[in-house]
Amino acid sequence: MTTLLDPTAELRSIKREKLPRPASLDGLTVGLLDISKARGSIFLDQLETHLAGQGVAVRRYRKPTFARVAPAALRQQIVQDCDAVIEALAD
Repeated sequence: MTTLLDPTAELRSIKREKLPRPASLDGLTVGLLDISKARGSIFLDQLETHLAGQGVAVRRYRKPTFARVAPAALRQQIVQDCDAVIEALAD
């Protein structure tokens, strides 16, 4: 018998509808969220350079640790500041 553990500690899965992707990034502000894993910032540095070169407004954010969800205040700041978010994962 195999036992699977859910690291989210949710008692019941929450079904969420996917938000539609923007047709274009023109005029939008894109948030880049570094989850604090090794080398994630290297990827985001390159992505920021690319997006800025395309004229896209970019805001950078960083979680205190990858082991926990982003603090509520950080999530709210991103929602207020950005139209879209890219989260960097590494390893």
